[in-house]
Amino acid sequence: MIDKPTILPGQRIRARGAETNRAGRFEATDREAVDDGWDIPEEERLIATEVRLERPRSAITFNRSPDLPFDRSINPYRGCEHGCIYCYARPTHAWLNLSPGLDFETRLVARPGIAKVLEAELRKPSYRVRPLAIGTNTDPYQPIERDHAIMREVLQVLAAFRHPVWITTRGTTIERDLDLIAAMAAQGLASVSISVTTLDETLARKMEPRAPAPKRRLQIIRRLAEAGVPVRIQVSPLIPALTDHELEAVMEAGRDAGAKAANTIPLRLPLEVAQLFRDWLEATFPDRAARVMGRVRELHGGRDYDPEFGTRMRGQGLWAELIHRRADLARKRLGLGEGLPNLRCDLFRPPPQAGDQLTLF
Repeated sequence: MIDKPTILPGQRIRARGAETNRAGRFEATDREAVDDGWDIPEEERLIATEVRLERPRSAITFNRSPDLPFDRSINPYRGCEHGCIYCYARPTHAWLNLSPGLDFETRLVARPGIAKVLEAELRKPSYRVRPLAIGTNTDPYQPIERDHAIMREVLQVLAAFRHPVWITTRGTTIERDLDLIAAMAAQGLASVSISVTTLDETLARKMEPRAPAPKRRLQIIRRLAEAGVPVRIQVSPLIPALTDHELEAVMEAGRDAGAKAANTIPLRLPLEVAQLFRDWLEATFPDRAARVMGRVRELHGGRDYDPEFGTRMRGQGLWAELIHRRADLARKRLGLGEGLPNLRCDLFRPPPQAGDQLTLF
């Protein structure tokens, strides 16, 4: 039986990924619900999504990771309601003194005003343009974007500056912004990656409880492709003994929907994600939990996760090599590339603002 720290009597979980709400790694104490001995029934309460607002002081986050094809990104939100149990971004909630478990998917932070901060950063004389990545941490098109529209404001700024952007999402709200994205793509300024982990809707609902169904994500690819937006399907994460057998089928479905490229990244379980995933696996697939985790450790040098640059995104060993060989063969057979065309940086121009001196030419 799985212990469920901080899940209080009377609290109900519906359509959530995490089974627990374990304290983050920076917390000095943890909480545990215990029976108080009274026979008074607890009032039943559904754990609902809460959204707090943050006034951002900066917009662009820079990184120097050799494993990533970008050096800067923007995060309109902290936490993600999609609730994907395997999400490598869950540990970031520990920095907020919140749990990477249920808190990550129920206690969200929206960052209104980040578009204005972004504009100020792009106007700095010292800024040097390179493609911006959005959606590499938490999904910018998760359900709360429908109410807050922060991502759309960010795109409006990027479009005005003619700044290249690479978007990763599995959210349907991206279709609302097709006017902006398609116009930018026509100038070589935008491309999109859509994540599809499985074609099995039952499995997807268990792993990604509030994300769109696989068929719906393929529809997103189709709509983007029809609008002229370069799209890549990401078969990520690829989970051994659970979704790895679908690799070629998912790539083919993406190609048929209009994707021009495909890639895959094996499952990685940094920090608190490892225990959360094990809890979920034991509760959902007890018959294969040991097999899945055994293969995961094989991928990461005998550990749940290997944080070393060069291997953390790719894995190591025979199974990792087999997966990447299968992906290469599938791309060749399907006529897919691994990456999309480079985005243009030469069009970047800060738009004029009130008070600017006019140019003679």
